[in-house]
Amino acid sequence: MKSFNPYLNFDGNAGEAMSFYAKALGAELSMQTFADVGMAKPGSENRIVHAQLSKGPGCVLMASDTQPGTPFTQGTNCYINITCESEQEIDSLFEALASGGKVEMPVQDTFWGARFGMLTDKFGVHWMFNYEKPKKS
Repeated sequence: MKSFNPYLNFDGNAGEAMSFYAKALGAELSMQTFADVGMAKPGSENRIVHAQLSKGPGCVLMASDTQPGTPFTQGTNCYINITCESEQEIDSLFEALASGGKVEMPVQDTFWGARFGMLTDKFGVHWMFNYEKPKKS
């Protein structure tokens, strides 16, 4: 594994929350909206598809908004993201933690050039798995 870090979900206020956290923590912030990446549905244009706070090595907090109408319960909106080093590792870790749990999104190739999946384990902990594929030259 390369790293694991918290990933927060919000219901339309991820930009506001992450801007607040960036200022409070003195961290760098980058954000993209659903419109920025061509995934906007009506009402989601300004929602955040991905935000990342960084402060020094190893200090990363990521977040996004849900799509409008997606079920959201405040207090259960935190995931642990595992950044994997290989396709084999992401598949193996995902399978192991999915045992007895609920797969939310099977591991699959994504628009951002990664393999990605989400699940809730049998203890109710939410996990995300990401493997950035090597860039083709």
